[in-house]
Amino acid sequence: MLKMIKNISLMVMVALGGISFANASGDGGYEVKRHDWPHAGPFGKFDKGALQRGLQVYTEVCSGCHSLDYVAFRELVALGYSTDEVKAFAATYEFANGFDDEGEEKYRKGLPQDYFPAPFASEEEARDSNNGALPPDFSLLGKSREHLSMFTPWNSVYGEDYIVGILTTYHEEAPHGVELAEGMNFNETFPGNQIAMAPPLFDDAVEYADGTVATTQQMAQDVATFMYWAAEPKMEERKKMGLKVIIFMSLLTIMLYFVNKSVWKNVKKGDDLV
Repeated sequence: MLKMIKNISLMVMVALGGISFANASGDGGYEVKRHDWPHAGPFGKFDKGALQRGLQVYTEVCSGCHSLDYVAFRELVALGYSTDEVKAFAATYEFANGFDDEGEEKYRKGLPQDYFPAPFASEEEARDSNNGALPPDFSLLGKSREHLSMFTPWNSVYGEDYIVGILTTYHEEAPHGVELAEGMNFNETFPGNQIAMAPPLFDDAVEYADGTVATTQQMAQDVATFMYWAAEPKMEERKKMGLKVIIFMSLLTIMLYFVNKSVWKNVKKGDDLV
C-alpha cells in the first residue's frame, strides 16, 4: 500500500513538473510575458472595443495571408455590431456564384451567413506566396498555444499572450552567432526563433475607427483578443452557464444535507434499521 502511494505521488510530481515546464517555457524555451486580459477568469468578459479594433487589424493587415475559416459574418453581432452593420460588412466581400451564359464566373456580394473567405485558393498557392510556409488559420490559433495549469496557475500561458509575444518581439537583426535561413526573420518568442512571416505590425499601420492610438503593442493586443474570441466565441455564455450550475449544485448540496439530517435525526447510533 505504501509503495503504491509513493508511486502515485511520484507520478503527480512528474506531471506537475511537466506542466510547469511547458507553461513557463512553451514549446521552444521562450518566456511569454503575461498580460491582464479582461476576459480572463471565471467572471471575465470580452472588451467589445478591443474586439472591434482587432477585427479591423485582421481585415486591414492579416487577412491577406491568414484565413478565418470557422467564423461567419453573422457572428460579428457578438462584437457589438448591429444586424445592419454586419450585413454591410459582409457585402464588402464577393463570393463565386456560378457561371453566366458565356461561361464567365459570376460573383455575388457576401451575406451574413457566409464565412470569411480564404485569401488563397489552395495550400500550394499559400506556400508559394509565403516562402514555403503555410500561414495558419486564425480561427483556432488563440487556443492552440494555450497552456493552462490548474495546480500551478502562475505558470499558465494564455494564447493571447503568445500571440502578442510573436507580434512584438521581432528583431531587425539576429543576435551574434545566430544564422538565419534564407527568407526567415528572427523572433524572440517563436519556437526556434526563426519565422517566415515578416513583421506585420508597425505604429499607425491602421487608423482606428474609434480614435485609439494604433501603437504596435495596442494592435497586437487587440488582434490577439479578436483571435481568442474567434476560437471561443461562446466563452461568455459558457461562463454564465457554469456559474448557474455551481449555484444549483451548491443549493442542492445544502438541501440534501438537511434532508439527510431530517431522515436520520431519530435514528440512534447502533440501532438496527431492519
